[in-house]
Amino acid sequence: LFKALDIDRWDLECEFNNTDHRTDLNGVDRLIVRRGQVFTISLYLRSGNYQPGVGSLDLVAETGPQPSEQYGTRASFGLSADIDTSRWSAAVTGPPGDTLTLSICAAPDAPIGRYTLTLGASGQIEFILLYNPWCPDDAVYMDNEKSLEEYVLSQDGIIFRGSSKHPIATPWNFGQFESGILDICLRILDMNPKCLRNPGKDYSGRRNPIYVSRVLSAMVNCNDDKGVLLGRWTDDYEGGVSPMFWRGSVEILRNWDSQACQPVRYGQCWVFAAVACSISRALGIPCRVVTNYFSAHDTNGNLVIERYINENGEPIQSRDMIWNYHCWLESWMTRPDLKSEFNGWQASDPTPQEKSEGVYCCGPIPVRAIKEGDLMFKYDALFVFSEVNADVVTFRKNKDGSTSQVYSTAVVGQKISTKSVGSDAREDITHLYKYPEGSDEEREAFKKANHQNKLLHQQQNPGLHVTIKVTSDMSKGCDFDVFAVVTNNTQSEKKCRLLFGSCAVSYSGVTGGNCGFKDLLNVELPPGGERRVALRLNYSKYGALLTEDNLIRLGALLLDYTTKESTLAVRNIVLENPEIKVRILGEPKVNRKLAAEITLQNTLPVQLDNCCFTIEGANLTGGSLMCIKQTVIFFLTSASLWEDAKVKIYFTPSHSGLRKLVVDFNSSKLSHVKGYRNVIIGK
Repeated sequence: LFKALDIDRWDLECEFNNTDHRTDLNGVDRLIVRRGQVFTISLYLRSGNYQPGVGSLDLVAETGPQPSEQYGTRASFGLSADIDTSRWSAAVTGPPGDTLTLSICAAPDAPIGRYTLTLGASGQIEFILLYNPWCPDDAVYMDNEKSLEEYVLSQDGIIFRGSSKHPIATPWNFGQFESGILDICLRILDMNPKCLRNPGKDYSGRRNPIYVSRVLSAMVNCNDDKGVLLGRWTDDYEGGVSPMFWRGSVEILRNWDSQACQPVRYGQCWVFAAVACSISRALGIPCRVVTNYFSAHDTNGNLVIERYINENGEPIQSRDMIWNYHCWLESWMTRPDLKSEFNGWQASDPTPQEKSEGVYCCGPIPVRAIKEGDLMFKYDALFVFSEVNADVVTFRKNKDGSTSQVYSTAVVGQKISTKSVGSDAREDITHLYKYPEGSDEEREAFKKANHQNKLLHQQQNPGLHVTIKVTSDMSKGCDFDVFAVVTNNTQSEKKCRLLFGSCAVSYSGVTGGNCGFKDLLNVELPPGGERRVALRLNYSKYGALLTEDNLIRLGALLLDYTTKESTLAVRNIVLENPEIKVRILGEPKVNRKLAAEITLQNTLPVQLDNCCFTIEGANLTGGSLMCIKQTVIFFLTSASLWEDAKVKIYFTPSHSGLRKLVVDFNSSKLSHVKGYRNVIIGK
């Protein structure tokens, strides 16, 4: 006869279990474990001793408001002789007596989230269950410890912005283990419309990282729901802050949570992607933020971006856009709905661009499917394929209303980038999305994708060639030259007209005011000849026109008088901000006060007013922001010297390991200058 155990009390052994399950950075005051991995609790019996084969215990694990065994949100199981990690199971692993060590394992495909575990008639315990990328039977399993350190456990990282010719590393504090963040991530899942409509089905769906990553790509934007962020791509940030303001995800997530799930204002692509990355890592899904330079936004799905310019070579805004860069998320998981070769990195995009199944979300789609041109796979393969492969056709609109095609060498999907594992270096992952340009494999992928434009529409080089060259010293505040280089590759003399212009541009391709323009009516070139034309860009003109992206679009339009053909070269340049230097004073140790000296030199020919340094770092600043104000930073016109702004901050690290101290500087004329310093905290 079996006899039910009479349990008096228990110890969840949170510190041991959380450390063993790599969740201890969330704290050790409650039980947080991963599926498919054993955890142990101590049971203290009120009466009698446990005897193997005699003592019994009925356990019931439940999650969600309507737990059901049919949906997999309720599991009933008893004591076994041994733990079975393929399903919910429990076994007594300590010696017989009045104190037991009870080992429990959640099924490797159990829904993630908050659980209650009923221990017979003795009571209930509560715990949180997460995905387990260390478990071979979990759909998010990743077989590389260094990659897991980077893509699950690392609380800070680098997001690449700037331009393809000049990628700029922007530090970001993901902060997925900061106090309260895991609870906020679970609340985001609970607030999604699918959960509000049918919570039982939604909680069941949380066993599947494909489902969860698709939910997150919808919930990080607020276009259809009570999502986290409101996007804004104009210079008007009234009622919120510029997307450039954010240094990390923690403040955004806490603001959303404390403001009754009202959207935080404002985000743009790298902010959407970074917040989605924080949530995914918090839940246990390995992920990374990816940047695609010259990213196409194809609104009609024909895989062609039609660009228009006026007679001066200046861009005319249209619905199809090429973004200077665009960021999205890659998450690591298996795709049991597809063939096994499509396991691995899946692209999803929380930036609201186009609707998918009636909702502003995108993905997940296997990166391999994009490379192979398999556009029938779920989800949103066509849109992501066009972002990296769309053809670009440029037309010139003439004053009489006619249009003529312009030869252009624009290629979308360049230098697809992410942070390297274990270092801040840029890793180029273009080869994961595309075969080499012009290769047989590329042609096969285009055939499969029915990308007729790329297959058939090979423009002939007209023989006149124009490129744009720049110097290396393009800093904000300086005057500098850019160059149009015109080459005659024909056997005859050429007479042509060169229109060389520049304008401010946002990273999403929206153009602004004219920064400088030159129109040469008679450019004569002998056979094989070359001419270099300089255009001077002065801070006095471009300074007030720049957006926070510090981007200027250069365009050189060459018109051949003989053939009437046009050739266009376009290049976006990014102007360097002054460098922020961070110096650590003393030896960094856990729970010991530490000082850092932060310096910024004013390289602009103007005085900076209302200056403010904001500092943030995972496990460094206690999950909060530190702000230091300095009224004025002067400039010295009489010498080649500028005044330094120098401030000292103090903080107390809470955990050991490699951490990033992220600094943001703001002032009247110089906004959102980012800097950082890696700090190794000793025990």
